[in-house]
Amino acid sequence: MSYDPSQPYSTYPWQPPPSPPEPATRHPRHRSPLGHHSDLRILRSAYRWQRRTATLTALGYFTLFLVLSAYAPSFMASSVTDGLPTGLLLALLQLPVTWLAIAVYEHTARRYVDPLADRIRKQSEVDARREAGAR
Repeated sequence: MSYDPSQPYSTYPWQPPPSPPEPATRHPRHRSPLGHHSDLRILRSAYRWQRRTATLTALGYFTLFLVLSAYAPSFMASSVTDGLPTGLLLALLQLPVTWLAIAVYEHTARRYVDPLADRIRKQSEVDARREAGAR
């Protein structure tokens, strides 16, 4: 018996011969359920944009009010009308600006985020029915 370097030899005489490797099974390519990564990525970015817009609207105005209060006290003490200082007017405008931020958040949710989420939900239901039918 000659030595073949391409074939491994058994170190011990009682060791069984090596078994041939099993052939790799190929799975058919199809869209994986809940794996629509591009859809989920689009949904995440739309939701991220929505949060940033609403947050920056509310916090940006409040930060502007605080900066003006700290660094421009003469501007904040100046009168807009008789007896109404600018600082008080800007403070009273904080509530409508917060409502505006909420309205922007709801508008972008209805216009961009909710349709994407509905599309992903419907596609996952179709995928789930397809998987159940394949079994």
